[in-house]
Amino acid sequence: MFLATIGCRQKTYYNEKTDNPGFRENTAFASFEDITSPKFDSLRLKYQLDTVFHGEQDEFKRILLLRNWISSIIKINDPGPHPGDGSAESILDFALKGNGYNCGYFTQVQNAVMNAYGYVTRCLGAGPGVKGGLDGHHAMNEIWLNKYNKWFLSDAKYNHHFEKNGIPLSALEVRDEYLKNKATDIVLVGGANRLPLEFDEGTDSKGRIVKVSRAGFAQWYTWLEWDNVNNRYTTWPSFKSKLNMYRDDYFKSHTWIWDGKPHWAYNTANVNYIDSRTAIEWTPNTIHGNVVIKGNEAKIELSSITPNFKEYQMADASSGKWDKCDSVVNLPLNKKTEERVFRVVNLANVTGPEYKVLISSR
Repeated sequence: MFLATIGCRQKTYYNEKTDNPGFRENTAFASFEDITSPKFDSLRLKYQLDTVFHGEQDEFKRILLLRNWISSIIKINDPGPHPGDGSAESILDFALKGNGYNCGYFTQVQNAVMNAYGYVTRCLGAGPGVKGGLDGHHAMNEIWLNKYNKWFLSDAKYNHHFEKNGIPLSALEVRDEYLKNKATDIVLVGGANRLPLEFDEGTDSKGRIVKVSRAGFAQWYTWLEWDNVNNRYTTWPSFKSKLNMYRDDYFKSHTWIWDGKPHWAYNTANVNYIDSRTAIEWTPNTIHGNVVIKGNEAKIELSSITPNFKEYQMADASSGKWDKCDSVVNLPLNKKTEERVFRVVNLANVTGPEYKVLISSR
């Protein structure tokens, strides 16, 4: 808590503690999609994606409507053939002609579509990896939710995700819940309306549609890998990335089995082992602030890791009117209470979580 005494009035100003979203640095991921690329304009216009969520203002609902659209366009067909060049447009074009695809293709499309609207999205793979038991591999995305200041796991192939007490869960959070008690305390929800599901249609090792339980889907996230590089859409087909793997105690004492053998990336240059969970759970679009009070002025310094950053904005809490501001704001202190709210805005005009500063005199 910073304080200052003003002249003979002996008025002391305090930077009051506020409930601001946590800020975690990005130390494990490189590159982001450049949403100024003409490829994104083409994607939005070609498939008229704005019509998918027309009139919906809630960020999370928009994301679910876009995911629902992807799932409705692309059929599931694990064995193939999978025509096209693997680009998001090629997948969608052939899907509209009746062709189906496996999880990797759904992930490719969801990454492109969500980033097209300024929603920071990353690609990852997972598997149950049980020696002598369940094997295989699955691909999906995590999308950053500004409303909740967290990542959530979004599976476009099955059009579902997991929640706990109404809060969408990240891949690591689903993993936590499965390892704790086989996902007893979490809910699998499907579609844009988030309907609770005890079972959903999955696919077996031969690509056949089968019923899979909520716990069965959660087990797929026992093992996780994230693309280290996050510009898959704009650099396709020359995209290359290492895999980030979170090396916790479970990772150290078990082996990820893939096709009956240890994961192919073990002990190769293709994997980055990440020991810090906060590095995986870094916080895009979130403000880290520093407030210093000297005399009758407060200096507020803002920083953020925001892909496709456009500007900082500030609002007086009493008016709610947002205006552009610099990363350093000098605020005169001449009232009993000064309250300001800050946020970042990206080039798609998506706003990040709000950061509050409350200064008062006593």
